[in-house]
Amino acid sequence: MKILSAVLALSTVLAAPASITRETSPHPAYVTATPTLAPERLARLDTALQRYVDDGRIAGAVALVLKDGQPVYERALGWSDKEAGRRMSADTVFRIASQTKAITSAAILILAEEGKLTLTEPVSRTIPAFAKTTVASTDGAAVAAKRPITVHDLLTHTAGISYGTDDAVKAAYREQGLGPAAGFGWYTADKDEPVCTTMERLASLPLVAQPGERYVYGYNTDILGCVVERAAGMPLDAFIRSRITGPLGMKDTVFFLPPAQRERLAAVYGSGKDGRIERAPEGSRGQGHYIEGPRRNFAGGAGLLSTARDYARFLEMIRRGGALDGVRILSPRSVRLMRTNQSGALYREGAGLGFGYGFEVTERFGANGLDGEGAFGWGGAYGTMYRVDPESGLVLVLMLQLLPNRTDIHSVFSTVTYQALD
Repeated sequence: MKILSAVLALSTVLAAPASITRETSPHPAYVTATPTLAPERLARLDTALQRYVDDGRIAGAVALVLKDGQPVYERALGWSDKEAGRRMSADTVFRIASQTKAITSAAILILAEEGKLTLTEPVSRTIPAFAKTTVASTDGAAVAAKRPITVHDLLTHTAGISYGTDDAVKAAYREQGLGPAAGFGWYTADKDEPVCTTMERLASLPLVAQPGERYVYGYNTDILGCVVERAAGMPLDAFIRSRITGPLGMKDTVFFLPPAQRERLAAVYGSGKDGRIERAPEGSRGQGHYIEGPRRNFAGGAGLLSTARDYARFLEMIRRGGALDGVRILSPRSVRLMRTNQSGALYREGAGLGFGYGFEVTERFGANGLDGEGAFGWGGAYGTMYRVDPESGLVLVLMLQLLPNRTDIHSVFSTVTYQALD
């Protein structure tokens, strides 16, 4: 009954706004027959997820599974704020951190399709401060970068830009209010300045690898957020709202939550030494400034808030080749770029995994649990995660707020979902 009620409740939520211009049919390359899901086996998720709440390893979560675009499982369990006695609900809002990266990457591809930038151009074309960059060497000295950083480098995290956690650059980042000194390194929501100001300051700091030579996870997509602002001539939040979240009906995906909706935002917890949850403190290293903050710094790599239902709409658009309910966001070719390994062997060489434009992609069955070939996904520092498996027609979204997260709930959620495939 829980699964059936979830389907009925979501049928209207997942429909696109009637005012949006529609296409007559999805692109045929993305219409395929997929396996079915056995409801009695999918219902195993109830017990599998509830035990994390019962054991005190998470406060609560929202789990959502779409099959061929239709909701087949939705469960809100546990607490949104345990101390306040507020239960988790399907419309609870979560900090999605690095799940922002896929949306910002899509924004870059939209601008490329309009001819406002190219993926091979140097980032200095829109942010001149990156015209001359340096790379930290093992002896502590900085040497000139061998070549300019390109938009492609930033999309694939192969620009050599970190989050400032490396010993060779940690002190320099700290002096500029970046890296571990700024919350958890990636965090910029408390900065009372536009994101481009922050990124121009980042340009003066040394890289930790030469552009194009290593996969280095860091502020790359935050820089792309500034590229979007410069190329589009508008703030990042406005571009995302007008070109992605608005057309898709993602009304709850924002950088900062209106104060009147504060009770919708889930509280952040962390895994204690005994594996049980501990409430995170206020401020940058805990609950964050997503309501009362300056509300000026739109972090393209880690700043968005969303709900499970909202984010599933974005993922379903990607799964369908760039269009959802007749609303086209990207061309099928651009979506193919996102869903294909674009980092060569630089991302986990030999592991059967690659990195596309915004997320990890599975190239070999068995490389990532029960992922099918061509599956893709990523997660966020606060504990959220998603997987999309085009081969099976599945979209999986799991939202929780746990930092650090020392549980195995992500792999359990994926495995128990996949085992229900007939």
